[in-house]
Amino acid sequence: MELHGLTYTDGAKKRRKRIGRGPSSGHGKTSCHGHKGAQARSGYSKRIGFEGGQMPLHRRLPKRGFHHIKRFPMSIVNIEMLEKFFESGATITTDDLIKRGLARKQKGGVKILGKGELTKSLTLIVQGVSPSAKSKIETVGGTVTLQPIKEETNNTETELR
Repeated sequence: MELHGLTYTDGAKKRRKRIGRGPSSGHGKTSCHGHKGAQARSGYSKRIGFEGGQMPLHRRLPKRGFHHIKRFPMSIVNIEMLEKFFESGATITTDDLIKRGLARKQKGGVKILGKGELTKSLTLIVQGVSPSAKSKIETVGGTVTLQPIKEETNNTETELR
């Protein structure tokens, strides 16, 4: 078998549609664009989800669920990660955990969970801690201080005209 002897199997290769090549081609004159209208013009591109003026599907379907406006999701860090990344006697804040890549910046801050073992005495200043994590930290001589969640408020004044 040689390269010049290879052929495609039947139906594997489809010929491309050659438009604008005269009336006998079947794709001449308007070149498959029809007569007039936006779709016949150059530069036309319809919006995603556009259904020709009909009410689009995403607006016909009912809204589902509930999104609480004051929901504060928290980033989670286990104490086994604190054991691995911090020295004994260190003071750990939310910013330290974010800088080290242990937590992502979240609206609700950081919560410490009790997975793993802790042998180092650490001082933690975070927004949340589970009871098991708190007991493990305090048994090795560490402390936990809970910092309140900073609520972002709009301090914009509206002008009356």
